[in-house]
Amino acid sequence: MKSLILIVEDEPAIAENIKYALFTEGFNTKWHNCGINVLEFIKQEKVALIILDVGLPDINGMELCKQIREQSNIPVIFLTAIADEVDRIVGLEIGADDYMVKPFSPRELSARVKAVLRRTQDTPLTNDNTSQIFIIDNLKRKISYNSQPLDLSRYEFQILKILISKPGQVFSRDQLMELAWDDP
Repeated sequence: MKSLILIVEDEPAIAENIKYALFTEGFNTKWHNCGINVLEFIKQEKVALIILDVGLPDINGMELCKQIREQSNIPVIFLTAIADEVDRIVGLEIGADDYMVKPFSPRELSARVKAVLRRTQDTPLTNDNTSQIFIIDNLKRKISYNSQPLDLSRYEFQILKILISKPGQVFSRDQLMELAWDDP
């Protein structure tokens, strides 16, 4: 099954260019010209990655990325005309996996999409496809590694559970704190 890439871009010509580049690489795409329906769409569809413009007509792409991060770990690549270093840094710090500036190379964008997907796609946590390396018991709040129970504090359990659920994904300190801690 082909991965679904969601393109959130208000310029039809740019969106068509992205769709064609990704189609030639074997991806399915869906295009939204504004951000208003994105959160609902990602709840209903299995989206592998989002390509997101910052300058959308209805919501700032940075704000939309924050909202996406509150409910999902779907990888996000910003593709925007905003080239300032501060904006690139902020984009990455709020949870984007990559940041590209327009004008852009469609081939480079396709390569970046593939690279982000390689890093973030779930991989099975099994050894010889028969015994699990990690076993998580949510009721007892225990994690075993190669059948050996680990002595973990409450927060260590939460952090390790998050890391196990998304192998290969890089989390910022703020993301881990937000996901693992109950209190602010």
